[in-house]
Amino acid sequence: MNQPLSVLCLASYEKGQRFMQQTKALGCRVYLLTSLSLKDNADFPRDVLDDIFYMPDQDNEWNLQDLIHAVSHLCRTIRFDRLIPLDDFDLEKAALLREHLRIPGLGESATRFFRDKLAMRMLASEHQIPVPEFTATIHYADIAHFLENVPPPWVLKPRLLAGAIGIKKYQHAQEVWDRIHSLGDEQSYFVLERFVPGDIFHVDSIWFGGRMIYAVASAYGTPPLEVTHAGGIFTTRLLEWDSDYARGLRWLNEKVLSAFHLQNGVSHTEFIRAHEGGRIYFLETSARVGGANIADLIEAATGINMWAEWANVEVAAALGRSYELPQPRNDYAGLLVSLARQEWPDTSWFQEPELVWRLHKRHHVGFIVKSPDYSRITELLDLYAKRVQSEYHASAPPRDKVRE
Repeated sequence: MNQPLSVLCLASYEKGQRFMQQTKALGCRVYLLTSLSLKDNADFPRDVLDDIFYMPDQDNEWNLQDLIHAVSHLCRTIRFDRLIPLDDFDLEKAALLREHLRIPGLGESATRFFRDKLAMRMLASEHQIPVPEFTATIHYADIAHFLENVPPPWVLKPRLLAGAIGIKKYQHAQEVWDRIHSLGDEQSYFVLERFVPGDIFHVDSIWFGGRMIYAVASAYGTPPLEVTHAGGIFTTRLLEWDSDYARGLRWLNEKVLSAFHLQNGVSHTEFIRAHEGGRIYFLETSARVGGANIADLIEAATGINMWAEWANVEVAAALGRSYELPQPRNDYAGLLVSLARQEWPDTSWFQEPELVWRLHKRHHVGFIVKSPDYSRITELLDLYAKRVQSEYHASAPPRDKVRE
């Protein structure tokens, strides 16, 4: 009799509930390793977990040597078949453990291409995928050459943080040098690149056997960097399915992730279309479900839950079975999220029939609207943005770290 698969999920933050539920529904044993600081304030699906373990943490950071010892100790009695990182910041942890315990999946070198912004740009360039001009902040002569030959503005980005966290924009070379010198021994953990004003897009996709099975292309409203630094309202919406932009972005996403050798899993990849000239550049990718409620957005429009399909893909690959995507819908949806002045905003007066989801989170307001009519989504996002700006919106200083 075959033993069920044993899957260990790593979650230094609260997320991935649907992944764990679907993995259990597929007959697996599901274990969770999470931060001790989340023990009493995270809503993990304990009813589907065979066990839950806690790592001591400081601001959700784990000691990696202790992590190896802890999971190796668990392996004395549990044979883990797969290790799944549920958050972007858990990818390196999972890769470290896979290498040490010889468990299948992305190893440390392969994981670099889905976490390290410098590694991403170098590999993309090798495959003739357009990226903004960049340089590592390692060798001073390279930095000087870049600043002399690439026109400002420039952005200095942490190589291993997610989204817009820690990104700063500069107009003058001396500002860049001052920032680099202020980083001391940490300066090699950054990448410097040309700032390209433009429209930001994301493609969320499912991969199996090294092939792109499904992909959804969407457009942010205000670029996430501007939302973070100027305190705007975050919006995103699916592109028209048969538009040239949607087809082109799906094709480019396939080219990127084929070059990055993604085999089985899901990805959230971002591109920018320059205002000047309209060229599309690759910005960054990942080997996980998109954050900021993007999975809820995609499910509202298509019926496809990226977390559940990730579980289906991982289990099928582990068992040597085929994977079949459920039949998707081709509706449209839009997402809006904002900080709110009120601790628990009352949004009950939003009653449009297309409204299918509300965010319930302290000092936040958020909505998803769904319709078969693309223009109606654009109309509703514009309307909701005006309402939220007037009645709820608040802003906070940009973060330099994951938790401050």
